[in-house]
Amino acid sequence: MHVTLRQLKVFECVARHLNFTRAAEELHLSQPAVSMQIKQLENSAGMPLYEQFGKKMILTEAGNELKHYSHAINKLLQEAGEVIEALKGGQSGRLVLSVASTANYFATNLIASFKKRYPETTFSLDVTNRETLLKQLENNESDLIIMGRPPREMALTTEAFMENPLVIIASPEHPLLKHKNISLEQLQDEAFVVREQGSGTRIAMERYFSEKGVRLRTGMEMNSNEAIKQSVEAGLGLGIVSIHTLALELEVNKLAILHVEGFPILRHWYVVHRDGKRLSPVAESFKAFVLQESRNILQLPKM
Repeated sequence: MHVTLRQLKVFECVARHLNFTRAAEELHLSQPAVSMQIKQLENSAGMPLYEQFGKKMILTEAGNELKHYSHAINKLLQEAGEVIEALKGGQSGRLVLSVASTANYFATNLIASFKKRYPETTFSLDVTNRETLLKQLENNESDLIIMGRPPREMALTTEAFMENPLVIIASPEHPLLKHKNISLEQLQDEAFVVREQGSGTRIAMERYFSEKGVRLRTGMEMNSNEAIKQSVEAGLGLGIVSIHTLALELEVNKLAILHVEGFPILRHWYVVHRDGKRLSPVAESFKAFVLQESRNILQLPKM
């Protein structure tokens, strides 16, 4: 069945009034134009949609079925128009956002602040590892992604919005806390609790120590920052994490930051999407909000 939206709109009006003249008046069309649209719709359906008994018009079974669907379709079109008008101001809409697991420590604060400004927006938030983020970028699955160093081999639009310092942490009882300006060589005998292969933190850590010609002893491998922090707190080794993950632990003195030469490793957070991606108004608004407001909303823990 091949129909046009115009035919459905005309039929919905006729079916509601059960009168061609009233429908023509509402639609600002001539009565012959309305009759022509209904005739074309009947030809497409292959069966009559109404019967005429004198001046009385009665819908057939097919006409009643089509009345239901045409009303639903026209209602959806009306709602879509209203939503599009609201979206033009970035005031409503749904945003599919993916963030690196470390970024989740501040991403929810950004979302909460954005929703105070635009309360009609809704979010789908996926907190995941770097490997999954790269797959999502490749498949264009998310509106926006917040991550560490973006891959250079992909065609991406990337904009840095905040520093992401990586620091070395230890339990408060660790003997190295008594020292200042700890050399990298002093760390070679220490066991490190590290993130899994492929994580952004792991890549940055390995790159940095390789450039310095220092080989670290990795005692345990974890797939989350929380696991690393708990292991370090328990005295299982040192760890390297983003300072964004440490606000609570530093405040209650569960962990401490070592003063190591060359640290912190300064990285950045980026808001990322595929090159040429047509962002929705709400995605454009959130991206601008992150770039302009994140420094005012998010405060780094003191080192």
